[in-house]
Amino acid sequence: MALASAIEWTEATWNPITGCSKVSPGCKHCYAERLAKRLQAMGQPNYVNGFELTVHEQMLSLPFRWREPRRVFVNSMSDLFHEAVPVDFIRAVFEVMYKASWHTFQILTKRSRRLLDLSPMLSWQPNIWMGVSVEHEKYQFRINDLRETGAQIKFLSLEPLLGRLSSLDLERIDWVIVGGESGPGARPMRVEWAREIRDQCQRTGTPFFFKQWGGIIKSRNGRQLDGQLWDEMPGFVPSPPTQRELCLR
Repeated sequence: MALASAIEWTEATWNPITGCSKVSPGCKHCYAERLAKRLQAMGQPNYVNGFELTVHEQMLSLPFRWREPRRVFVNSMSDLFHEAVPVDFIRAVFEVMYKASWHTFQILTKRSRRLLDLSPMLSWQPNIWMGVSVEHEKYQFRINDLRETGAQIKFLSLEPLLGRLSSLDLERIDWVIVGGESGPGARPMRVEWAREIRDQCQRTGTPFFFKQWGGIIKSRNGRQLDGQLWDEMPGFVPSPPTQRELCLR
């Protein structure tokens, strides 16, 4: 299933894989797990297995049907680099992203070691943005792994931010997203944690995106940091599809 997205930093979601498993504290109150179980109860065919990892080959061709360029969050309901996802399927997803070059594809993983291992086998180009999620300083090794990949646009999702990232290294990082946790059981984010990262981004010239404060009902807390919205993004803009590309889909 692919939908127009309410996620502030993207425009659509594309889920050729659904389901995942928890690997670190940021996964504790996983929104995707809650949503998958809801969709399973509603009888949505792609979620017949609930949040158990499931590959959907029939979803691979979907981006070719969208002629207007858009930012696409890949596997908002899973992790492309989950250890249970076959390498051949990961390569198939990359082949679609490579061919559908008029879209910007945004990928996030917590499994940075597998990302690094597979990176030489993948077809990277500027419209494929690769990011890692880092919720606590214990997991900053994911940033080092990301830095060593072949991705041309590299970004960080520091969400849910669960502690201060005092030694954050932004060398060769093209974009930073910060956000608090939302939904049932949401853990609070302190303003000084977000402000410190914002200030570091300003010093290094790294685009900074403040997604949300979060909370049980996130709309009550808004998206402003120090009285303003921070919606900066990398400058890459893909070109519209050519007639030849549309004929090859």
